[in-house]
Amino acid sequence: MPDLLTTGPRRLLSVAIPFLLLGLQPASCGGQEPDSTTEPTVAQATAATPGPLPTVPQGYFLFPIKPGQQNFLAASMGELRPNHFHGGLDIKTDGRVDLPVYAAAEGYISRMKQSSFGYGNVLYITHPNGLTTVYGHLNHFKGPVAEEMRRQQYQKQTYELELFFKPEQFPVKRGEVVALSGNTGGSAGPHLHWEVRTAEGGQLNPLQWGGFPEIQDHVAPSLQAFAVEALGIDSRVQGRFGKAVFVPKAPPLPGGGGYVWADTIPAYGTVGLLVQGFDRFDQVWNKNGFQKVEVQVNGRPLHSHVVDNIPFPLGSRQVNQHMDYEWRATQGRQLEKLFVDDGNELSIYTTGSSKGKLRVETGKLYSVEIRMSDSYGNSTPLRFVLRGTEPTYHKTRSAAVKTQGLRYDVSRNLLVAVAADPDTAAVGGNLTLFKGNRRLTLKPSYTEQSQNVYLYDLRAGRPDSLQFGRITKRFERQALIPSGQEYGFSTANLSLGFAPHTLFDTLYVQTSYKAGLWTVQQPRTPLHETLALTLKPETPVADPRRTAIYAVTAKGGKAYVGGKWQGSTITAPIKTFGQFRLLTDTIPPSGRLISRGAAGVVFKVGDDLSGLASYKLEVNGQFHLLRFEHKNSTLFSERDDKLGPALRGPATLYLTDQAGNEKAIHVTL
Repeated sequence: MPDLLTTGPRRLLSVAIPFLLLGLQPASCGGQEPDSTTEPTVAQATAATPGPLPTVPQGYFLFPIKPGQQNFLAASMGELRPNHFHGGLDIKTDGRVDLPVYAAAEGYISRMKQSSFGYGNVLYITHPNGLTTVYGHLNHFKGPVAEEMRRQQYQKQTYELELFFKPEQFPVKRGEVVALSGNTGGSAGPHLHWEVRTAEGGQLNPLQWGGFPEIQDHVAPSLQAFAVEALGIDSRVQGRFGKAVFVPKAPPLPGGGGYVWADTIPAYGTVGLLVQGFDRFDQVWNKNGFQKVEVQVNGRPLHSHVVDNIPFPLGSRQVNQHMDYEWRATQGRQLEKLFVDDGNELSIYTTGSSKGKLRVETGKLYSVEIRMSDSYGNSTPLRFVLRGTEPTYHKTRSAAVKTQGLRYDVSRNLLVAVAADPDTAAVGGNLTLFKGNRRLTLKPSYTEQSQNVYLYDLRAGRPDSLQFGRITKRFERQALIPSGQEYGFSTANLSLGFAPHTLFDTLYVQTSYKAGLWTVQQPRTPLHETLALTLKPETPVADPRRTAIYAVTAKGGKAYVGGKWQGSTITAPIKTFGQFRLLTDTIPPSGRLISRGAAGVVFKVGDDLSGLASYKLEVNGQFHLLRFEHKNSTLFSERDDKLGPALRGPATLYLTDQAGNEKAIHVTL
């Protein structure tokens, strides 16, 4: 058995030789390291930089809530949210609904929508310069356009409706009241969500043009943590592979001096920098995001990004590659990458050829400054020093480790195996990889607290199993799925259909099936676009019409996914990896009248599994519009509805759930 790795520095030797021994060719995939550079490359605008935006003079837009008075923001543009950048400003409305919402500029109402989810009731005004302002979570529309929406809702007999208009239909003037603020859709409290969009759909930061005295900000951003991550097989931070997170113990220096990390950080190879922090506006305590982050190394620019223009909607999901998605899912800490990772196609970055990744060489010092800024120019620097320190094998022991153990994970293209090793020898024991009748022996890269760490580049080929001492583990990553192309993967129990933009980067897929539970990867890996999931149950499903795919959690949570049956298999698009079951919903929705009077009627509704799909109220045989509020599971009529029949006499509420179960509830109003 060949003994390949020495206890000294290994660099890329440990990548090249396995190609030969396993008889495999390197896969073509992302995640490769940039060319080695001795100094950071001066940052340049990326090729994907967007074209010029329409000219927006200061004062062009009127602030849409209480213009001319002090206002406060609940959220700023570009904050990192689950699966999206926050696309605009969340303007507080004094904790209540029905504040007047003013048109920010002259234009015409081009689009409006009423919905129980997402932006809720939302209005779009297109302006002569080609930009569109968006007003979300509204309680009511105002003016002739509100009458048109109500008329078409009755014509189509549905509350959930989206309409598009021509320029001459509903013109508006700057400062005209177009709606009343609310708490509809996915809102967690009363506020106005306000956006500025380009004709192509890019979400712009309204604060980038200034001229809003309603919002005051003299507070500089705050740092919560920063990190240095080893990105290659030969890379180390503090002698280890992986990510080292540093939390400041001292407050920032006075006078805008920012944060200084006093200890020099040893590193080697290609590393990436990450940062976590927040910003605040005057007189508010809620935390907001950065607008701009700049990185300089030894006085030369390495990376910067400005979150002022985000393509919508799919570009917004690039937030999952902009931040460290896995670290947030596993550690709960939201770190922004200060390098452009593979699969990240956003045009908000300015970098050199290294894409913001830094190559650290032995014996050199790298003075790093990370400057975090908000839309008002307040900034906070962070300064620290990296020292190039070539890794050598080291070992520390722990008396708590009594028996051997073996676990592994995949980081980018690397297999990272960790073996608990109670042996007292100067060097940890070897790990053996098996591929058919071939084998490869790895020595540990280092040993800490009796835990041997081994690194192997999977582009050399996936092993069948790993062996340490008497322990053998099967390598359960079943296939390499490349990004950027259509790809199919199947087992006896499921199939996965990948579109060209399903993945951000190469995926080493892992699936399993046991007793009606399908596991597809782990939810710590993000998807860019939807993945086609096909489940193949072991036995025929008794009632396919009411049986669908549900995402499930370890704590018993269930979320309807849906699916279309074709023979004995069912297929549905999924947005996240996780665990799934086939569940049958045979119980119809429930509903009861809880209020009636001069203000109208209110029904409490619910469904035990798949969720409400549609509803309809008839009074004396005539349709009457109801509004659904999912946050408190109520259906209710609106006082200003003049088109519906009088709410008196016999009435029937028809409810249908996602599985097609129907319920008719008869009441007398």
